[in-house]
Amino acid sequence: MSWGLNTEAVSRPGYLAGFETLDSEVALDSLPVEGAVPEWLDGTLLRNGPGMFEAGETPLRHWFDGLAMLHRFSFYRGRVSYANRFLRTEAHRAARRGDLSFCEFATPKPRPLLKRAALLLRPEPSDNCSFGVARLGEEAIAVTETPVSIAFDQETLETGERAFEPPGQHATAHSHRDRETGELLGLATQFGPRSKYRVYAQRDRATQRILAEIPAREPSYMHSFGLSERHFVLTACPFIVNPLQLGLSGRPFIENFRWEPERGTRFFVVDRGSGEHRAFETDAFFAFHHVNAFERGSELWVDLIVYDGPGMIDALYLDHLRAGPPPEAAHGRLARFRIDLKRGGVAREELCPEMFELPRIDEVHCGGRPYRYVYGCAIDTDTGEEPSDFPDQLLKADVETGRVETWHEPAAYPGEPVFVPSPRPDRTEDEGVLLSVVLDGRGAGSYLLVLDAQTLDELARALVPHTIPFGFHGQYFN
Repeated sequence: MSWGLNTEAVSRPGYLAGFETLDSEVALDSLPVEGAVPEWLDGTLLRNGPGMFEAGETPLRHWFDGLAMLHRFSFYRGRVSYANRFLRTEAHRAARRGDLSFCEFATPKPRPLLKRAALLLRPEPSDNCSFGVARLGEEAIAVTETPVSIAFDQETLETGERAFEPPGQHATAHSHRDRETGELLGLATQFGPRSKYRVYAQRDRATQRILAEIPAREPSYMHSFGLSERHFVLTACPFIVNPLQLGLSGRPFIENFRWEPERGTRFFVVDRGSGEHRAFETDAFFAFHHVNAFERGSELWVDLIVYDGPGMIDALYLDHLRAGPPPEAAHGRLARFRIDLKRGGVAREELCPEMFELPRIDEVHCGGRPYRYVYGCAIDTDTGEEPSDFPDQLLKADVETGRVETWHEPAAYPGEPVFVPSPRPDRTEDEGVLLSVVLDGRGAGSYLLVLDAQTLDELARALVPHTIPFGFHGQYFN
């Protein structure tokens, strides 16, 4: 096993290795560590994302279509262990056979018209749960946007059974955890003649409650939703679909949606106690990720990563990613929407001028409450080096002062930064560490980066013996 530089990869654009299949699965008791991992870090970072980008000889079309691979980094007294393993699903087994057995996000499975019509009544969702991880009670689960979740063993990463099904044909990739009940809170869309959004609570595999239903004649694509102490926030951008097209068109899921900016964007604000909802309208924008939501007097403040339109989806097709850097239109911005719950107005302000994505905060203490710091990935434009070709820096934005701090290293491509708070009882909001999986664009594989969340100074890096493809989302569990 070599930890050295892969000279064959040096001449290739640095980030391309992040979109290549990783065949290797390992379980290592200890990774080589440069620097010092804080002794108090005593838990596990679980990450999810694509590990395979083809079914036999057939290439998958979109980053979101890659077959799920789990990665585990466990910490104990300054040591870091690591394991990675494919999620053994029906979709994965079929892809190994060279068969596209399910229609993925943007990769279709050819079907005759009669079969497509039958799927309107009995859909066959892919079980490729590649977007993220969550906890259902004490059980680790892999999740995606289809109404499927898969349990897995947190230590061995061995695939278990299906955990539960969200109440619809499409689910958000992001959920929340109720502080009071410990329930998983989710959002699903039911497509049909009477389509609707459903907010639900899932206590365990068998216990599900519908908390609110909102009619939606032509539903919007939603990847996440907001949660404050008193409200759910559903952001319905004008990227919409005719539900009948989903089954009959023969196109993959996302290619049935259309952009109609003249409709504007609607915030559905749902009372967490009664389930009653109100709609608030504003100018059109597109978003994947909510950052946070909280009440300030009679206003509800909602922070999101916004785009002028859904061009980011097109930019993430694999042939586009491999051909060159994403266009400027695919760069998200951190924005705040102040919803006046009494008078009904919506005001917008930009919180950070930098390109921003994959946002994280101190969810444990600040989720649904006023907060100050948000962390994310960005493209560096200020170092005087050659223009960057892919997100290559980590950001820390102070939403109160507008100050931005960065971590950047040449030819390094970091993933989503996960914040882990310090265990000190009187800690400040940003006292803790950031954990990010970084691809070394010089061909030396990947490493787990540990940063001081206050200063963005590097504390340590744990070297992984292979290149980890670019993933999506992860969670840290004590």
